[in-house]
Amino acid sequence: MRPEQPGTRGSAPQASILHVDMDAFFLSVELLERPELRGTSCLVAFDSGRSVVLSASYEARARGISSAMPLSRARAIDPGVIVIEPRHDLYRQYSQRVMEIFGSFTPLVEPLSVDEAFLDVGGAAKIFGTPLQIARLIRGRITSELGLTASVGVASSKFVAKVASTQSKPDGLFFVPPERTEEFLRPLPAHALWGVGGKSRETLERAGLRHIADVADADPRLLKRLLGEHGPRLQLLARGIDPRPVTPEREEKSLSADRTFAEDLSSLEEARTALLDIAHRLGARLRSQGVSGRGISVKIRWSDFTQLQRSRMLEHPSDAGKVIFDAALRLAAPVIEEMLPAQRGIRLLSIRVDHLAPTGHGQQFDMLQHEEHLRDAEGAMDAVRAKFGSQAITVAGILDSGQAAARSLPEDGDFSA
Repeated sequence: MRPEQPGTRGSAPQASILHVDMDAFFLSVELLERPELRGTSCLVAFDSGRSVVLSASYEARARGISSAMPLSRARAIDPGVIVIEPRHDLYRQYSQRVMEIFGSFTPLVEPLSVDEAFLDVGGAAKIFGTPLQIARLIRGRITSELGLTASVGVASSKFVAKVASTQSKPDGLFFVPPERTEEFLRPLPAHALWGVGGKSRETLERAGLRHIADVADADPRLLKRLLGEHGPRLQLLARGIDPRPVTPEREEKSLSADRTFAEDLSSLEEARTALLDIAHRLGARLRSQGVSGRGISVKIRWSDFTQLQRSRMLEHPSDAGKVIFDAALRLAAPVIEEMLPAQRGIRLLSIRVDHLAPTGHGQQFDMLQHEEHLRDAEGAMDAVRAKFGSQAITVAGILDSGQAAARSLPEDGDFSA
Protein backbone atom coordinates (compact mmCIF):
# COMPACT_ATOMS: atom_id res chain seq x y z
CA MET A 1 0.00 0.00 0.00
CA ARG A 2 1.63 3.22 -1.15
CA PRO A 3 0.99 6.73 0.17
CA GLU A 4 -1.92 8.40 -1.67
CA GLN A 5 -2.67 5.16 -3.50
CA PRO A 6 -4.67 5.84 -6.69
CA GLY A 7 -8.16 4.46 -6.89
CA THR A 8 -8.96 4.74 -3.16
CA ARG A 9 -9.88 8.40 -2.86
CA GLY A 10 -13.59 7.76 -3.15
CA SER A 11 -13.54 6.38 0.39
CA ALA A 12 -11.67 9.36 1.81
CA PRO A 13 -14.70 11.13 3.38
CA GLN A 14 -15.14 8.14 5.74
CA ALA A 15 -11.49 8.37 6.80
CA SER A 16 -11.78 11.77 8.40
CA ILE A 17 -9.08 11.59 11.10
CA LEU A 18 -5.69 13.19 10.44
CA HIS A 19 -2.54 12.81 12.50
CA VAL A 20 -0.10 15.59 11.63
CA ASP A 21 3.46 15.27 12.92
CA MET A 22 6.10 17.89 12.21
CA ASP A 23 9.37 16.48 10.86
CA ALA A 24 12.35 16.87 13.24
CA PHE A 25 10.56 19.97 14.52
CA PHE A 26 13.15 21.64 16.75
CA LEU A 27 15.96 21.03 14.29
CA SER A 28 13.88 22.10 11.28
CA VAL A 29 13.12 25.42 12.98
CA GLU A 30 16.83 25.94 13.66
CA LEU A 31 17.73 25.16 10.04
CA LEU A 32 15.53 28.02 8.86
CA GLU A 33 18.25 30.33 10.18
CA ARG A 34 21.16 27.98 9.44
CA PRO A 35 20.43 26.59 5.96
CA GLU A 36 24.12 25.77 5.47
CA LEU A 37 23.60 22.82 7.85
CA ARG A 38 20.98 21.16 5.65
CA GLY A 39 22.11 17.72 4.59
CA THR A 40 24.56 17.40 7.47
CA SER A 41 24.60 15.28 10.60
CA CYS A 42 23.36 17.69 13.27
CA LEU A 43 21.14 17.71 16.32
CA VAL A 44 19.54 19.94 18.95
CA ALA A 45 20.75 19.47 22.53
CA PHE A 46 22.21 21.42 25.41
CA ASP A 47 25.98 21.11 25.03
CA SER A 48 26.67 19.18 28.22
CA GLY A 49 27.81 15.68 28.97
CA ARG A 50 24.49 14.97 30.69
CA SER A 51 22.24 16.39 28.01
CA VAL A 52 20.02 14.31 25.76
CA VAL A 53 19.20 14.69 22.07
CA LEU A 54 16.00 16.70 21.61
CA SER A 55 15.87 16.51 17.81
CA ALA A 56 18.17 15.04 15.16
CA SER A 57 18.54 15.45 11.42
CA TYR A 58 17.66 12.47 9.26
CA GLU A 59 21.34 12.26 8.29
CA ALA A 60 22.20 11.87 11.99
CA ARG A 61 19.42 9.31 12.41
CA ALA A 62 20.82 7.29 9.52
CA ARG A 63 24.02 6.94 11.56
CA GLY A 64 22.14 5.63 14.59
CA ILE A 65 21.43 8.82 16.56
CA SER A 66 17.91 9.19 17.95
CA SER A 67 15.87 11.53 20.13
CA ALA A 68 16.24 11.05 23.91
CA MET A 69 19.69 9.51 23.41
CA PRO A 70 22.41 10.87 25.73
CA LEU A 71 24.49 13.44 23.90
CA SER A 72 27.66 11.64 24.97
CA ARG A 73 26.47 8.50 23.18
CA ALA A 74 25.47 10.49 20.09
CA ARG A 75 28.98 11.96 19.92
CA ALA A 76 30.48 8.50 20.33
CA ILE A 77 28.44 7.30 17.35
CA ASP A 78 29.30 10.36 15.26
CA PRO A 79 32.17 12.48 16.62
CA GLY A 80 31.58 15.07 13.90
CA VAL A 81 27.90 15.67 14.65
CA ILE A 82 27.04 19.36 14.95
CA VAL A 83 25.27 20.34 18.20
CA ILE A 84 22.82 23.26 18.19
CA GLU A 85 21.67 24.80 21.46
CA PRO A 86 17.85 24.71 21.78
CA ARG A 87 15.63 27.79 21.88
CA HIS A 88 12.31 26.72 23.39
CA ASP A 89 10.68 30.14 23.12
CA LEU A 90 11.21 30.04 19.35
CA TYR A 91 9.76 26.53 19.10
CA ARG A 92 6.66 27.62 21.00
CA GLN A 93 6.14 30.48 18.55
CA TYR A 94 6.30 28.14 15.56
CA SER A 95 4.11 25.60 17.34
CA GLN A 96 1.43 28.25 17.83
CA ARG A 97 1.53 29.10 14.12
CA VAL A 98 1.23 25.43 13.18
CA MET A 99 -1.79 25.02 15.45
CA GLU A 100 -3.35 28.13 13.93
CA ILE A 101 -3.09 26.52 10.49
CA PHE A 102 -4.83 23.40 11.83
CA GLY A 103 -7.56 25.53 13.39
CA SER A 104 -8.26 27.29 10.09
CA PHE A 105 -9.53 23.96 8.70
CA THR A 106 -11.43 22.53 11.67
CA PRO A 107 -12.19 23.39 15.30
CA LEU A 108 -11.64 19.71 16.17
CA VAL A 109 -7.91 19.83 16.89
CA GLU A 110 -6.37 17.75 19.69
CA PRO A 111 -2.73 18.74 20.30
CA LEU A 112 -0.53 15.93 21.61
CA SER A 113 2.61 18.01 21.99
CA VAL A 114 4.19 21.14 20.51
CA ASP A 115 4.70 19.40 17.15
CA GLU A 116 1.83 16.97 16.58
CA ALA A 117 -1.95 16.85 16.73
CA PHE A 118 -5.04 14.91 15.72
CA LEU A 119 -7.62 16.63 13.52
CA ASP A 120 -11.18 15.54 12.68
CA VAL A 121 -11.95 17.10 9.30
CA GLY A 122 -15.19 15.23 8.62
CA GLY A 123 -17.23 18.43 8.89
CA ALA A 124 -14.94 20.43 6.61
CA ALA A 125 -15.54 18.50 3.38
CA LYS A 126 -18.03 20.97 1.90
CA ILE A 127 -15.56 23.82 2.26
CA PHE A 128 -12.14 22.26 1.65
CA GLY A 129 -12.74 18.91 -0.06
CA THR A 130 -12.01 15.36 1.01
CA PRO A 131 -9.82 14.60 4.04
CA LEU A 132 -7.04 13.61 1.65
CA GLN A 133 -7.30 16.97 -0.11
CA ILE A 134 -7.36 18.76 3.25
CA ALA A 135 -4.20 16.88 4.30
CA ARG A 136 -2.46 18.13 1.15
CA LEU A 137 -3.63 21.68 1.80
CA ILE A 138 -2.33 21.59 5.38
CA ARG A 139 1.06 20.26 4.31
CA GLY A 140 1.25 22.89 1.59
CA ARG A 141 0.49 25.76 3.95
CA ILE A 142 3.00 24.55 6.55
CA THR A 143 5.69 24.56 3.88
CA SER A 144 4.75 27.80 2.14
CA GLU A 145 4.02 29.85 5.28
CA LEU A 146 6.57 28.44 7.72
CA GLY A 147 9.22 26.78 5.58
CA LEU A 148 8.76 23.50 7.49
CA THR A 149 7.55 20.03 6.54
CA ALA A 150 5.03 17.70 8.15
CA SER A 151 4.05 14.08 7.77
CA VAL A 152 0.34 13.25 7.76
CA GLY A 153 -1.61 10.05 8.23
CA VAL A 154 -5.25 9.91 7.09
CA ALA A 155 -7.47 7.12 8.41
CA SER A 156 -10.77 6.28 10.05
CA SER A 157 -9.41 6.31 13.63
CA LYS A 158 -6.80 8.07 15.74
CA PHE A 159 -4.62 5.03 16.22
CA VAL A 160 -4.47 4.10 12.54
CA ALA A 161 -3.89 7.73 11.51
CA LYS A 162 -0.91 7.95 13.89
CA VAL A 163 0.61 4.73 12.57
CA ALA A 164 0.06 5.98 9.01
CA SER A 165 1.86 9.26 9.68
CA THR A 166 4.82 7.29 11.04
CA GLN A 167 4.87 5.28 7.83
CA SER A 168 4.93 8.47 5.77
CA LYS A 169 7.99 10.07 7.41
CA PRO A 170 9.70 12.24 6.49
CA ASP A 171 7.62 14.79 4.58
CA GLY A 172 4.97 12.36 3.40
CA LEU A 173 1.25 11.65 3.26
CA PHE A 174 -0.24 8.19 3.85
CA PHE A 175 -3.91 7.41 3.38
CA VAL A 176 -5.48 4.22 4.77
CA PRO A 177 -8.96 3.55 3.34
CA PRO A 178 -11.34 2.18 6.00
CA GLU A 179 -11.86 -1.10 4.16
CA ARG A 180 -8.11 -1.74 4.06
CA THR A 181 -7.35 -0.91 7.68
CA GLU A 182 -6.63 -4.47 8.81
CA GLU A 183 -4.61 -5.17 5.68
CA PHE A 184 -2.45 -2.15 6.57
CA LEU A 185 -2.01 -3.07 10.24
CA ARG A 186 -1.48 -6.83 10.18
CA PRO A 187 2.13 -7.00 8.87
CA LEU A 188 3.38 -4.36 11.34
CA PRO A 189 5.28 -5.34 14.50
CA ALA A 190 3.22 -5.75 17.66
CA HIS A 191 5.14 -2.98 19.41
CA ALA A 192 3.57 -0.51 16.95
CA LEU A 193 0.37 -0.86 18.99
CA TRP A 194 -0.40 1.93 21.44
CA GLY A 195 0.47 0.89 24.96
CA VAL A 196 3.06 -1.74 24.09
CA GLY A 197 6.27 -0.74 25.84
CA GLY A 198 9.39 -2.71 26.63
CA LYS A 199 7.88 -5.13 29.14
CA SER A 200 4.67 -5.69 27.17
CA ARG A 201 6.69 -6.29 24.04
CA GLU A 202 8.80 -8.95 25.78
CA THR A 203 5.66 -10.59 27.16
CA LEU A 204 4.02 -10.74 23.75
CA GLU A 205 7.14 -12.00 22.01
CA ARG A 206 7.65 -14.78 24.57
CA ALA A 207 4.11 -15.92 23.71
CA GLY A 208 4.96 -15.85 19.99
CA LEU A 209 2.93 -12.69 19.29
CA ARG A 210 5.37 -10.66 17.21
CA HIS A 211 3.10 -8.94 14.69
CA ILE A 212 -0.17 -7.05 14.93
CA ALA A 213 -1.78 -9.94 13.02
CA ASP A 214 -0.76 -12.29 15.85
CA VAL A 215 -2.43 -10.06 18.44
CA ALA A 216 -5.55 -9.62 16.29
CA ASP A 217 -5.97 -13.39 15.90
CA ALA A 218 -4.99 -14.42 19.43
CA ASP A 219 -7.34 -16.05 21.90
CA PRO A 220 -8.72 -13.16 24.03
CA ARG A 221 -8.25 -15.29 27.14
CA LEU A 222 -4.53 -15.58 26.38
CA LEU A 223 -4.18 -11.81 25.99
CA LYS A 224 -6.01 -11.20 29.25
CA ARG A 225 -3.78 -13.71 31.02
CA LEU A 226 -0.64 -12.07 29.58
CA LEU A 227 -1.58 -8.39 29.95
CA GLY A 228 -4.62 -8.23 32.20
CA GLU A 229 -7.42 -5.86 31.21
CA HIS A 230 -5.05 -4.18 28.77
CA GLY A 231 -5.02 -7.32 26.61
CA PRO A 232 -8.56 -7.11 25.17
CA ARG A 233 -8.14 -3.37 24.47
CA LEU A 234 -4.93 -4.13 22.62
CA GLN A 235 -6.74 -6.66 20.46
CA LEU A 236 -9.33 -4.08 19.46
CA LEU A 237 -6.56 -1.77 18.28
CA ALA A 238 -4.93 -4.65 16.40
CA ARG A 239 -8.21 -5.05 14.51
CA GLY A 240 -8.34 -1.34 13.74
CA ILE A 241 -11.10 -0.59 16.23
CA ASP A 242 -10.51 2.71 18.03
CA PRO A 243 -13.71 4.68 18.76
CA ARG A 244 -12.04 7.52 20.67
CA PRO A 245 -13.06 10.92 19.27
CA VAL A 246 -10.74 13.83 18.61
CA THR A 247 -11.01 15.97 21.75
CA PRO A 248 -10.31 19.65 20.99
CA GLU A 249 -9.49 20.78 24.51
CA ARG A 250 -7.39 18.34 26.45
CA GLU A 251 -7.65 19.31 30.10
CA GLU A 252 -4.11 19.51 31.41
CA LYS A 253 -4.02 17.71 34.72
CA SER A 254 -0.65 19.03 35.80
CA LEU A 255 2.26 21.23 34.83
CA SER A 256 5.85 20.56 35.76
CA ALA A 257 9.33 21.88 35.21
CA ASP A 258 12.66 20.35 36.09
CA ARG A 259 16.34 21.01 35.87
CA THR A 260 19.18 18.58 35.31
CA PHE A 261 22.53 19.80 36.58
CA ALA A 262 25.79 19.69 34.67
CA GLU A 263 27.48 19.18 38.04
CA ASP A 264 25.78 17.55 41.02
CA LEU A 265 24.51 19.95 43.67
CA SER A 266 26.22 19.41 47.00
CA SER A 267 24.36 21.67 49.44
CA LEU A 268 20.88 22.71 50.50
CA GLU A 269 21.66 26.31 49.52
CA GLU A 270 22.39 25.28 45.93
CA ALA A 271 19.18 23.25 45.85
CA ARG A 272 17.25 26.23 47.26
CA THR A 273 18.50 28.45 44.42
CA ALA A 274 17.54 25.87 41.80
CA LEU A 275 14.08 25.35 43.30
CA LEU A 276 13.51 29.11 43.35
CA ASP A 277 14.27 29.32 39.63
CA ILE A 278 12.13 26.28 38.76
CA ALA A 279 9.18 27.55 40.83
CA HIS A 280 9.15 30.95 39.15
CA ARG A 281 9.37 29.42 35.68
CA LEU A 282 6.46 27.18 36.59
CA GLY A 283 4.46 30.08 37.98
CA ALA A 284 4.93 31.97 34.71
CA ARG A 285 3.61 28.97 32.75
CA LEU A 286 0.57 28.68 35.03
CA ARG A 287 -0.23 32.39 34.58
CA SER A 288 0.18 32.16 30.81
CA GLN A 289 -2.48 29.42 30.76
CA GLY A 290 -4.79 31.14 33.24
CA VAL A 291 -4.73 28.28 35.75
CA SER A 292 -3.70 27.74 39.37
CA GLY A 293 -3.01 24.54 41.29
CA ARG A 294 -3.35 23.18 44.80
CA GLY A 295 -1.11 20.13 44.62
CA ILE A 296 2.67 20.58 44.84
CA SER A 297 5.15 17.73 44.27
CA VAL A 298 8.94 17.78 44.38
CA LYS A 299 11.14 15.10 42.82
CA ILE A 300 14.81 14.69 43.75
CA ARG A 301 17.10 12.49 41.66
CA TRP A 302 20.44 11.67 43.28
CA SER A 303 23.75 11.16 41.49
CA ASP A 304 23.25 7.36 41.52
CA PHE A 305 19.91 7.86 39.66
CA THR A 306 17.80 6.79 42.63
CA GLN A 307 15.00 9.25 43.26
CA LEU A 308 12.19 10.12 45.61
CA GLN A 309 9.12 12.33 45.52
CA ARG A 310 7.26 14.30 48.18
CA SER A 311 3.84 15.97 47.81
CA ARG A 312 1.48 18.24 49.73
CA MET A 313 -1.70 20.25 49.19
CA LEU A 314 -1.84 24.04 49.48
CA GLU A 315 -4.63 25.68 51.45
CA HIS A 316 -5.86 27.26 48.20
CA PRO A 317 -4.88 27.16 44.50
CA SER A 318 -2.01 29.42 43.46
CA ASP A 319 -0.09 30.46 40.36
CA ALA A 320 2.50 32.51 42.28
CA GLY A 321 6.09 31.37 41.97
CA LYS A 322 6.82 32.48 45.53
CA VAL A 323 4.02 30.29 46.93
CA ILE A 324 5.13 27.32 44.83
CA PHE A 325 8.73 27.79 45.94
CA ASP A 326 7.85 28.00 49.64
CA ALA A 327 5.86 24.77 49.44
CA ALA A 328 8.54 23.00 47.38
CA LEU A 329 11.31 24.02 49.77
CA ARG A 330 9.33 22.79 52.79
CA LEU A 331 9.03 19.42 51.06
CA ALA A 332 12.60 19.16 49.84
CA ALA A 333 14.69 20.70 52.62
CA PRO A 334 14.22 18.01 55.30
CA VAL A 335 14.96 15.25 52.78
CA ILE A 336 18.07 16.98 51.45
CA GLU A 337 19.40 17.74 54.90
CA GLU A 338 18.89 14.15 56.00
CA MET A 339 20.11 12.33 52.90
CA LEU A 340 22.68 14.55 51.20
CA PRO A 341 25.56 13.52 53.50
CA ALA A 342 25.05 9.89 52.41
CA GLN A 343 24.54 10.80 48.76
CA ARG A 344 27.18 12.06 46.35
CA GLY A 345 24.97 14.88 45.14
CA ILE A 346 21.72 15.95 43.48
CA ARG A 347 21.46 15.34 39.73
CA LEU A 348 17.92 16.64 39.06
CA LEU A 349 15.21 18.66 40.80
CA SER A 350 11.62 18.85 39.60
CA ILE A 351 8.44 20.60 40.74
CA ARG A 352 4.95 19.60 39.60
CA VAL A 353 1.71 21.51 40.20
CA ASP A 354 -1.56 19.56 39.88
CA HIS A 355 -5.25 19.85 40.82
CA LEU A 356 -5.43 22.68 38.29
CA ALA A 357 -8.40 25.02 37.95
CA PRO A 358 -9.02 28.42 36.31
CA THR A 359 -7.30 31.11 38.36
CA GLY A 360 -9.65 32.54 40.99
CA HIS A 361 -11.93 29.49 40.97
CA GLY A 362 -12.55 28.23 44.51
CA GLN A 363 -10.36 30.87 46.17
CA GLN A 364 -11.60 33.00 49.03
CA PHE A 365 -11.55 36.74 48.52
CA ASP A 366 -9.11 37.40 51.37
CA MET A 367 -6.74 34.81 49.92
CA LEU A 368 -6.93 36.49 46.51
CA GLN A 369 -6.11 39.83 48.11
CA HIS A 370 -3.20 38.30 50.00
CA GLU A 371 -1.58 37.08 46.79
CA GLU A 372 -2.51 40.03 44.58
CA HIS A 373 0.79 41.82 45.19
CA LEU A 374 2.71 38.64 44.32
CA ARG A 375 0.77 38.21 41.09
CA ASP A 376 1.28 41.88 40.16
CA ALA A 377 5.03 41.66 40.68
CA GLU A 378 5.44 38.32 38.94
CA GLY A 379 3.10 39.38 36.13
CA ALA A 380 5.30 42.40 35.52
CA MET A 381 8.29 40.05 35.28
CA ASP A 382 6.35 37.95 32.75
CA ALA A 383 5.83 41.02 30.58
CA VAL A 384 9.51 41.95 30.66
CA ARG A 385 10.57 38.41 29.71
CA ALA A 386 8.01 38.30 26.90
CA LYS A 387 9.44 41.49 25.41
CA PHE A 388 13.15 41.12 26.09
CA GLY A 389 13.73 37.37 26.54
CA SER A 390 13.65 34.83 29.36
CA GLN A 391 16.96 36.02 30.84
CA ALA A 392 16.05 39.73 30.94
CA ILE A 393 14.86 39.66 34.55
CA THR A 394 14.95 37.17 37.37
CA VAL A 395 14.39 36.81 41.10
CA ALA A 396 16.96 38.43 43.41
CA GLY A 397 17.55 35.18 45.27
CA ILE A 398 18.68 33.53 42.06
CA LEU A 399 21.08 36.36 41.29
CA ASP A 400 22.42 36.48 44.85
CA SER A 401 23.28 32.79 44.95
CA GLY A 402 23.27 31.76 41.34
CA GLN A 403 25.80 28.95 41.35
CA ALA A 404 23.23 26.17 40.96
CA ALA A 405 21.47 27.94 38.12
CA ALA A 406 24.75 28.61 36.37
CA ARG A 407 25.73 24.96 36.67
CA SER A 408 22.50 23.58 35.24
CA LEU A 409 21.21 22.80 31.80
CA PRO A 410 18.88 25.74 30.99
CA GLU A 411 15.14 25.07 30.79
CA ASP A 412 15.59 21.32 30.80
CA GLY A 413 12.24 19.53 30.88
CA ASP A 414 10.23 22.68 30.30
CA PHE A 415 7.66 20.82 28.17
CA SER A 416 6.79 18.14 30.70
CA ALA A 417 3.20 18.03 31.80
